[in-house]
Amino acid sequence: MNPTPTLERLRFNMIEQQIRPWDVLDLEILDLLAQIRREDYVPEAHRALAFFDMEIPLEGVSTAWEPGQCMLSPKVEARMLQDLHVKKHETVLEIGAGSGFMAALLAHRAAQVLSLEIDPGLAAFAAANLRRNGVTNVEVRHADGATPLASGPTFDVIVLSGSVARIPQGLLGSLNIGGRLAAVVGDEPMMRAHFVTRTGEGKWDVLQPWDTVAPRLLNFPAPSRFNF
Repeated sequence: MNPTPTLERLRFNMIEQQIRPWDVLDLEILDLLAQIRREDYVPEAHRALAFFDMEIPLEGVSTAWEPGQCMLSPKVEARMLQDLHVKKHETVLEIGAGSGFMAALLAHRAAQVLSLEIDPGLAAFAAANLRRNGVTNVEVRHADGATPLASGPTFDVIVLSGSVARIPQGLLGSLNIGGRLAAVVGDEPMMRAHFVTRTGEGKWDVLQPWDTVAPRLLNFPAPSRFNF
């Protein structure tokens, strides 16, 4: 009889069998994924699925469950984190806190993270997970990320932890010069990761390096793809 694999073995397998093959080769990112305990951010009912190549439902902690509210798969989180090239002095806005795991990863790369979550139950869950794991540079705020941000704060990095039909133009105005926005854009069965860099006033550089599918973020406008 084969012994039950340990959590560390499952974590190792997740990194080596799911994440590396998805071209996540940055050693600092791989080390971070080995250190941050993904299982600590998974709802208790689904804890056994923490290292699987799948999206994990968050219905157990959602105040008003909407189908599709999930943790993104490990390889999508890792690839997005790698391709954003977040630096230690930078500020980050995340739309869709979920369980708080992506915010925890971002927090170890950035100076400060603001994570918005439309569901109050999930906002409380994410904040509790981050607090319990000693992550002090993340603020989780119960708010609708699809609502235009009040004028004022701008960010070096904006991450949409879910998919949208098109890039929200309102969020682009909240990027600093040199700032990057990451989102999964399109409709099933095929979506593409978009990385938008603000290169100047009214100037943007867009990369679409890989395909994936991700659950929809709530309240963002549907149809039509975004074109520059």
